[in-house]
Amino acid sequence: MAIDPGPTQLRTLRPAPGILAFYDGRVEGYRFAPRPNWIDEGGLSLGTASFALVEGEEALVYDTHTTPEHGRRIRAALEAEGVRRFTVLLSHWHLDHVAGNTAFRDCEILATARTAELLREHRKAIEDGRHEGPPGVCPLVLPTRTFEGQTELRVGDRRLEAIHVDVHSDDAAVLWDPAARLLLAGDTVEDTVTYVEEPSHFETHLRDLDRLLDLDPEAVLPSHGDPEAIAGGGYGPGLIRATQDYIRLLQRMPGEPELREVPLQELLAPQLAAGDLRYFAPYERVHRENVKTVLNAP
Repeated sequence: MAIDPGPTQLRTLRPAPGILAFYDGRVEGYRFAPRPNWIDEGGLSLGTASFALVEGEEALVYDTHTTPEHGRRIRAALEAEGVRRFTVLLSHWHLDHVAGNTAFRDCEILATARTAELLREHRKAIEDGRHEGPPGVCPLVLPTRTFEGQTELRVGDRRLEAIHVDVHSDDAAVLWDPAARLLLAGDTVEDTVTYVEEPSHFETHLRDLDRLLDLDPEAVLPSHGDPEAIAGGGYGPGLIRATQDYIRLLQRMPGEPELREVPLQELLAPQLAAGDLRYFAPYERVHRENVKTVLNAP
């Protein structure tokens, strides 16, 4: 089943000069569809943002959002800003970040080599709606160019770096603006907590989060976070440290069963009190799933 355009609550936020955030979700009573589906459960219920860095007639679009309609609306909004040349960078291969690619099928779409590999491998199941369940993403538009390690990008006079890291997913690409000391982080960090899919990679996640801290960012823009925080310029580097704290707590749970039932708001009370995180109740479900994933890991 292909994605129906459906409703959107897409709104445009402006966290910094030359940066637009296209945010949908975290709207009381709003769902993409009444039945369970990956668009609502994995994306809009938690709030999802795609970003664009704009210089004159050029834009670098960081992720294309959760549906083809979102992608079309993002492109139309940027064209209304005077943009005529687009480049897309995918943060990773998960569907809520690539479903809008069809709106940019005539543009260069850049991703890590691992992202391209995963999308090719799962393309048929993604298009058929068998990968994460319906709706399918059909057609799934694949990256046109890949990189490994790190690559430099330019938008007008703005020099940017796309960096491959293994956090949340082993194909992740973050976007670093060294002049503005701004990090577009994709799903490598998330407010309130990261989704865990590969607990066997925890030590690599922690190491690569240290790499992000070593960049010394002044602002961090995650794909899933509080819209007020994003509109206000993003999070501080404390969001990265809080993600490391959470991973270390999950690492302790196999040997410390008393930690497993602690509510998320209590488990991360110091990070919430410090303002590094903002509590959002739907993440209690994410946390419960994370605990189950960790305990069931081989």
